[in-house]
Amino acid sequence: MRLFLIDSGLFKYLQSMNEVRKIIHIDMDAFFASVEQLDHPQLRNKPIAVGGGGDRGVVAAASYEARKFGVRSAMSSKIAKKRCPQLIFVRGRHDRYKEVSNRIMSIFYEFTDLVEPLSIDEAFLDVTHNKKNLPSASTIAKEIKKRIKEETGLTASAGISVNKFLAKIASDINKPNGLFVIPPKEVEGFIENLQIDKFFGVGKVTADKMHKLGIFKGKDLKKKSITDLSRLFGKNGSYYYHIARGIDERPVNPNRIRKSVGTEHTYQSDLIDTNEIKKDLQSTTKSLVLRLEKSAFKGRTLTLKLKYSNFEQETRSRTLLQTVEGEAMIQQLAEELLDQEELKTSIRLIGLTVSNRIDESEPLQLTIDF
Repeated sequence: MRLFLIDSGLFKYLQSMNEVRKIIHIDMDAFFASVEQLDHPQLRNKPIAVGGGGDRGVVAAASYEARKFGVRSAMSSKIAKKRCPQLIFVRGRHDRYKEVSNRIMSIFYEFTDLVEPLSIDEAFLDVTHNKKNLPSASTIAKEIKKRIKEETGLTASAGISVNKFLAKIASDINKPNGLFVIPPKEVEGFIENLQIDKFFGVGKVTADKMHKLGIFKGKDLKKKSITDLSRLFGKNGSYYYHIARGIDERPVNPNRIRKSVGTEHTYQSDLIDTNEIKKDLQSTTKSLVLRLEKSAFKGRTLTLKLKYSNFEQETRSRTLLQTVEGEAMIQQLAEELLDQEELKTSIRLIGLTVSNRIDESEPLQLTIDF
């Protein structure tokens, strides 16, 4: 008989639950680009990028054929074309992507009402209790993938585990068209051997900081006390402590309403020249536009976040009657917010966020010149 040893923290976590949850994370494969290849047969098996192909354009999505050359979303079109000279640029059709997304989401709801969309092309599903009374989450994930393929012609990848953190990581392991399961008895070993930059919620800047602290894998993170991690990473310290032990109690929330969408950039060296900051701000604007499009988020308020070299932080906001959208509008508003007051000192981080969500059921107020 084979015995499995489980970390005491994880054991107590699983023991505290009446039953082990079965969470699936479904992530469509290169969604925007795949839809374009589906609708335009002449683009199939070719490296394509959805987005603007001009020198100031940006890649919203790249096909897997383009990714082989190092082309990625949020990359400038200029760099993308250098990496892949034969790259084909296609203008995005977000109404079409939304149409396909709605069909995919309707498939999810056939299995469970506990569906938490993260964006237009991915969602968490809690199938611990499901409408078809299927005992295996793997069986459900396979059936969902099959249905998506049959009804849309597209492929999806699925990750399955006991919580959202692990399911999210699992869905990325065998992409494209993959399925990966992390069962309860394998959680501890999986996390201990997971590279820290693969942890969901650990970005590049944090990963670099952890590397300098000798934290390269989950087993290294697990050695740190919650006190040490809170001192080193502030409010995120508790999160890192628990995920190192496979603990994530967040429920799949079907009523989750995104309140904002944002992005930020930390400079390698501090900036003080306003013109230089405005120029660099363009890449932050492009990244924000991509995130707004992917999440289908619409809001009226733009907030500029500034973090100075002394770590002092301030925010400046502008609220409009209409939706804050489009690269030109966001860049102009961001520059106006930047010019609102003189900078106190050099800048180490800049961020942009759209909030004040617009309910699509409410009529939009139009600006009329008279």
